[in-house]
Amino acid sequence: MTSTIILFFILGMVIGSFLNVVISRYNTKRTLGGRSACMSCASKLNWYELIPIFSFLFLRGRCKTCSTKISLQYPVVEGLTGMVFVGIFLKFQDLFFFNPTVFIYSFIFYAICFSLLIVIAVYDLKHKIIPDSLALTLAVITFIGLFLFSDLGFGIHMPTFYDFLAGLIVSLPFALLWIISQGGWMGLGDAKLAVGLGWLLGAPGVLSGTVLAFWAGAVIGVSLIVFSKKHGIKSEIPFAPFLVLGAMLAFIFELHVFHFN
Repeated sequence: MTSTIILFFILGMVIGSFLNVVISRYNTKRTLGGRSACMSCASKLNWYELIPIFSFLFLRGRCKTCSTKISLQYPVVEGLTGMVFVGIFLKFQDLFFFNPTVFIYSFIFYAICFSLLIVIAVYDLKHKIIPDSLALTLAVITFIGLFLFSDLGFGIHMPTFYDFLAGLIVSLPFALLWIISQGGWMGLGDAKLAVGLGWLLGAPGVLSGTVLAFWAGAVIGVSLIVFSKKHGIKSEIPFAPFLVLGAMLAFIFELHVFHFN
């Protein structure tokens, strides 16, 4: 069991390394292919500089060539993706041992969804915007998932009207906040993101995740205002990272703030 967990964590770190490439190059003229290079001096990175987390520690957080500090984004995303992959494995561990085929399909689906959510969260944190293409991609994947995944496992089935509605339950309030405040309180991207989250988690899960997101956002937001000189009452704080965090916690730990009969 321990060795299996380690393997899934390593797999997650490797995928996390790729997610860092996507985050850094998305909406730029750089392609996702080609060798990685230092963002400061453009020197090509050797293989031992590309080992997730360990290279960052070995290099002490600096480029070997120009000594420029390496962003903490890289080890954080790699470690977070590793933990998420382990969480998905533990959630479906019974399937792993008794129905490997269903486990593989389930793991791949949720790994893709949460990897995409990590990209969205970090991109929003860096640029304060959720790209429409990423939110739409999540919505399309999770909508397809409605027809393939249910409480009975993996297999083609017809979703209920309640399943379809889950994508709009949380999205509508976000959209209303955006309309009322004319974008001052909430970005429209959060409403678009909520559609995919609803179809991914279902109504109970997405509502619980959203409550957790607001709790986390309130605590961190107040802390930044009180303890950070860079933030004030009018500071813009991206909300997508909190939505993604709440979704991960609600899904992996099956946290239910609301109970539906």
